[in-house]
Amino acid sequence: MSKEESVETAPAKPATPPPKPAAAKAAAAPASSKTAVPRRSLLSWVTLAWVAFTASMLASLTATARFMFPNVLFEPPPTFKAGFPNEIQIGQVDERFKQRFAVWLVRSAFDEWGMGSGIYALSTVCTHLGCTPNWLEAEQKFKCPCHGSGYYKTGVNFEGPTPRPLERYAIALADDGQILVDKSRKFQAEKGEWTNPAAFLKL
Repeated sequence: MSKEESVETAPAKPATPPPKPAAAKAAAAPASSKTAVPRRSLLSWVTLAWVAFTASMLASLTATARFMFPNVLFEPPPTFKAGFPNEIQIGQVDERFKQRFAVWLVRSAFDEWGMGSGIYALSTVCTHLGCTPNWLEAEQKFKCPCHGSGYYKTGVNFEGPTPRPLERYAIALADDGQILVDKSRKFQAEKGEWTNPAAFLKL
């Protein structure tokens, strides 16, 4: 055996395999996914917070606007024209203006207070608790549906808990010949005010 052959050859070390790119990407994927989820959650929370803030600001502005500009109740004017006298027959209770103006127009052949024949404007507000009576043509009286107060056609109370007659409003003829009712001026019978010429339109 030759000298060269007696020398053992050392085994070669296996080469270190290079890292696998696919495995590295697979390992990195979970971390990237974990980062994306919190980011989406954060964006959702920010969006919700912004929407809530905007809604609260709008509500605040609305409340401020209502405070600065309170609701206005549009009531009918206190003075209105009610047509011509010949449109109301003697003995008639005209209910055309009950709904809008809360007024009855009554034409009588005579007046208990010596005012003669003419027209007067009665308030439709019951003097007991403020309900609206109904005119009962068959019974020739005003009857309150709330507590049973009753009034004659003149407005004088005669039954139920009401303490006094209905109120009358100022009435006159306008320049064009129409009836003019002024609700800003009231007349009460118990105070002797029905004898005031403004409370009765002579015809």
